[in-house]
Amino acid sequence: MVVLARVRLLSANRRVVRGVEGLWIYRLLTEAEPEVYGSKLAYVLVEESGSDLLRDMPERRLALLDEAVEVAKALGTANPYREKVLGRALAARERELEGRAGRPGERG
Repeated sequence: MVVLARVRLLSANRRVVRGVEGLWIYRLLTEAEPEVYGSKLAYVLVEESGSDLLRDMPERRLALLDEAVEVAKALGTANPYREKVLGRALAARERELEGRAGRPGERG
């Protein structure tokens, strides 16, 4: 599966593969090489949490953002992308939680 993910990544010919395919690729590759692919996984997770498809799925959005925060935190402190993706994931998660607090029936 890792080899297939690498082939799909190379054949995409993009800097970052987005969407469901990107999530699949980066989740697999992050398991194998977390320092290399973890920052891209965190980036795509945050991006996907804002997808129109998840507009009415607050629990799914929060789950993606929680995953993004955990992936970013797991990056080594020497990783040059750690602070940027962690900051982005934490900010997106905070916005999600603040949005919930302002909606009736949502818990924060």
